[in-house]
Amino acid sequence: MVTSTLILASLAFTANGPIPSKYTCDGDRSLSPALTFAGVPAATKSLALIMDDPDVPKQLRPDGVFDHWTLFNIPASTREIPEGGSVGIAGTNGAGKNVYTGPCPPPQYEPSEHRYVFALYALDRMLALEAGATKLEVKAAMQGHILDQTQLIGKYKRK
Repeated sequence: MVTSTLILASLAFTANGPIPSKYTCDGDRSLSPALTFAGVPAATKSLALIMDDPDVPKQLRPDGVFDHWTLFNIPASTREIPEGGSVGIAGTNGAGKNVYTGPCPPPQYEPSEHRYVFALYALDRMLALEAGATKLEVKAAMQGHILDQTQLIGKYKRK
């Protein structure tokens, strides 16, 4: 079994902790939290970051997932994404835009608190995709090229 060395963290929130409202629709929906990367394998050619919400009510989205942020072809030397920043190439989120969109769980549905999964992938190549690629296209292009992966989960419940 290969041991993961890749680390994804944020100064804005702790693992499994609450995401501050400033990064959500109750603050500035387009302001992303700062993220840091460590332990990137030496053979890495690019990184990819995907943030999604797997707790969306099936009444709203049949697959139960909303894609909040997709970034790929992030330079392997990258060790942080600053607050409100972006790196690499932006893919399409669930709203059809190539940007970060913050957590906004609908309060009238359960669960009212949602998990937001930030997944970081170290890849052995750049992905032959254009800006605006969907999460599914990025994941398909990554198949067989993932050297390591990790995730950071934050939670949010509207007030």
